[in-house]
Amino acid sequence: MSGARFKGLVAAPFTPFKKSGVVDFAMIEKLAASLAANRVAGAFVCGTTGEGVSMTTAERMKVAERWQASAGKRLRVIVHVGHTSLGDSRALAAHAQKIGASAVGCMAPFCFKPTKADDLVAFCAEVAAAAPELPFYYYHIPCVTGVTIPAFDFLRAAADKIPNLAGIKFTHENLMDFAACVRWEGGRFDALFGRDEMLLAGLSVGAQGAIGSTYNYAAPIYHRIIAAYKRGDLAAAQAEQARANAMITVLIRYGGMPPAGKAFMKAIGLDCGASRLPLRPLAADQEEALRAEAEAVGFYAFASKV
Repeated sequence: MSGARFKGLVAAPFTPFKKSGVVDFAMIEKLAASLAANRVAGAFVCGTTGEGVSMTTAERMKVAERWQASAGKRLRVIVHVGHTSLGDSRALAAHAQKIGASAVGCMAPFCFKPTKADDLVAFCAEVAAAAPELPFYYYHIPCVTGVTIPAFDFLRAAADKIPNLAGIKFTHENLMDFAACVRWEGGRFDALFGRDEMLLAGLSVGAQGAIGSTYNYAAPIYHRIIAAYKRGDLAAAQAEQARANAMITVLIRYGGMPPAGKAFMKAIGLDCGASRLPLRPLAADQEEALRAEAEAVGFYAFASKV
């Protein structure tokens, strides 16, 4: 499908919740402003980082509406519409088109899982058809969905069956599969890389855009990785990736996404609240320890500015 491709950094935002557990819609404006101030190009909302599958369909629609309203012309919004229910996924896609989102993304259903590329394509085709005017991205994330069909197999099977197929959000470690997606038919589809800790590797095989969670609170260091790579300074790019990965090691040590990621957000002054059950927020002593370890690896020197 024609249309401007996503280049540079696209953040996968956290969904902020109040202490009562309801969505903190007012905070979304602040999150959008921070992304724009840190030269992030877009927002992939209601994905895994955004706890989309832990919200009701009605909540997801309202979150998408607020992000679209808050983004204005500063950010391009991709709405994740993946769901175990095809009907709900189609409703979310139609809603995203109605509110003027830039694109939709959809992960594979993760309870009754497709085992063949054709079955995955059939599901995605139904979702994409509900928003025919929007670019459609397949969200390949086997570590969450358990669906291990290669992304390249999906693209080949879907290429002529989903008219508005724009590309793929690739959150996996298989660089051979990713490179095949990038290069197929002269780069026919937009391949967005989704492993922050491997951004430099993704760039090396052709990624021009990347979607990630740590871009919410550490965008500057990833801009430095991209800039160093583009000017041919591989040593500098490797050094910056190593700094980013030291931060990610801290993130993983404290439980990963979203709870530890929300602690990082709080550390830069954007409190997104707790995560929904069964996830638990970090205890106060864990938060304090995370901040200390983050400072020790130089996080505050490259943290996003609020």
